[in-house]
Amino acid sequence: MLNSGTGHLGSIDPASGAFEPRAFCPGFLRGLAFHNGHAIVGLSLPRDGSFGGLELDAELRKRDADPWCGVQIVNLASGDIVEWIRLEGDVSELFDVAVIPGARWPVATGFLNDEMHRAYTFET
Repeated sequence: MLNSGTGHLGSIDPASGAFEPRAFCPGFLRGLAFHNGHAIVGLSLPRDGSFGGLELDAELRKRDADPWCGVQIVNLASGDIVEWIRLEGDVSELFDVAVIPGARWPVATGFLNDEMHRAYTFET
């Protein structure tokens, strides 16, 4: 489970209903997928430059960390961040993440350029 307001990935204790943090991710959490014992988590930057009013703002200050946009891969057994991709520049928000098992070269193309007219094919 994600707690976007705190930046934590965690679980819910079925007996008490309490949220138990497992990993801290330095951004507003959006999107969650699971694959081979790992959680894939999307992170977004704040829209107005501040996470004011959220526990995430205090957590970032406590850790002397800056928020960032990207994807983090969390080992579910240990809570460790094992891989990450940080996105900078014009991209400041992610809205979802997905796992595409067996994909060798996934590509996203834009509508405003000619990439839509080229096809990539790989024979095995």
